[in-house]
Amino acid sequence: MTHAMLKGSNIPLDATTVRAVVRWTPGQETPDVDASALLLGPDGRVRSDEDFVFYNQPRHPSGTVWRLGKKRVADGLTDSVQTDLAGVDPEVTRILLVASADGVTFDRVRALRILLYDATVTDGEPLAYFDIKPETGQETALICGELYRRGEDWKFRALGEGYSNGLRGLATDFGISVDESEEAEQSEEAEEAEGVPPGAAAQPLPPEQPVPVPSATSAAYGYPYPASQPAYGYPQQPPQPAVAAAGYGYPPVPDPQFRLPPQGPQFIGR
Repeated sequence: MTHAMLKGSNIPLDATTVRAVVRWTPGQETPDVDASALLLGPDGRVRSDEDFVFYNQPRHPSGTVWRLGKKRVADGLTDSVQTDLAGVDPEVTRILLVASADGVTFDRVRALRILLYDATVTDGEPLAYFDIKPETGQETALICGELYRRGEDWKFRALGEGYSNGLRGLATDFGISVDESEEAEQSEEAEEAEGVPPGAAAQPLPPEQPVPVPSATSAAYGYPYPASQPAYGYPQQPPQPAVAAAGYGYPPVPDPQFRLPPQGPQFIGR
């Protein structure tokens, strides 16, 4: 018998191995959805980062929780997580079943549903299903439900709790440490996408340089330096004696000391 569950309801599980299937309807504007799981201890937090089973860590070291990957089925696309309940460490009291969209809000995901199967039964009917309705539509990660212990038995509870800061924010809330180098790398990738060179935002601006003010001895723009300074590429010339300048268009004033040379007889007029 398949149980149609409402938010907050729970059912007992008789199966020793459970397959949780997240299913949605694909479309042009529909984002890809990933299924993951967090194994929590008695304090409601992970014991280490290894208790996070997701696309970059698809299998728990204990071998009791693992991802099966995506499939296309008649009703849409699926991503699945399977759990060997009989082999789960006694310290683990809850296993969260999570769906996340890569930076895209769940108001664009159509017909989101989680289904539970007895993994030991081939082609069996689902034990239960829960249609997930985001509360705000701005969620980018959702806790679809949880497997939890009651004494020696396991139960499933439908939750549908959302996070607007994605899978990273959800995982951090339950004790997963975030690698700051990954955040820096993502920031650099975003800067490159916007045309900003990596690390450019972190570099201080160079100090302002003072604007040079020409001094009395500096050359004016477009004119040579004064005679007191050597011309570029030539040695400095010694000062020349002052010569009386000729008037414009007239010859220079004759020197009173100037004398013509002696004239021979050939130059005497006849």
